[in-house]
Amino acid sequence: MKLIGLTGGIGSGKSTVARLLAERGWSVVDADQIAREIVEPGEPALAELVEAFGADILDEAGTLQRAELARRAFVDAEHTAKLNAITHPRIQERTQERFAEARVAGVEYCVYDMPLLVDNGLDRDMDEVLVVDVDVEERVRRLVAHRGLDEADARRRIAQQVPDEVRLAAATYVIDNNGVLEDLALQVDRVAAAIEKAE
Repeated sequence: MKLIGLTGGIGSGKSTVARLLAERGWSVVDADQIAREIVEPGEPALAELVEAFGADILDEAGTLQRAELARRAFVDAEHTAKLNAITHPRIQERTQERFAEARVAGVEYCVYDMPLLVDNGLDRDMDEVLVVDVDVEERVRRLVAHRGLDEADARRRIAQQVPDEVRLAAATYVIDNNGVLEDLALQVDRVAAAIEKAE
């Protein structure tokens, strides 16, 4: 099985690339989805987050209010590190389980859709690394327009991630997503075809 790391800064359109690769028949392991699973009610990580960030990160039903956690966790590097120390080991453990399941199922191409792939040094475990690249100002615009973040919050979240040049240095393939969806789809097709052809 070929492991393909897929990453990009927040607001880069990485999820759209993952969807296009899934439509091609590639398997996708989504780190954000796993991150949501490990903080569901009853999961150990949720109790630790409450201890670290306060009981009012939960709603009345005991479900995590992700926006409230993000507001507290992304305030500075120290709080972000606290969040990561609780969630990242569990995300990694469940990710390895998903990779194992994919291998057993005979999957040929498994995409690891992971925002912090390079930040956490996980790019070194991949056979290929795809980096979705978008200018910072365009990412800010998209985060404000499509995700409802205010501009200051968008810039703060971008600043918490590794610089674009560090991410780009780890890339086997760079996918430019500054344009329209049609351009993106063509690039994804070309990259996927190159990876398949290299087999």
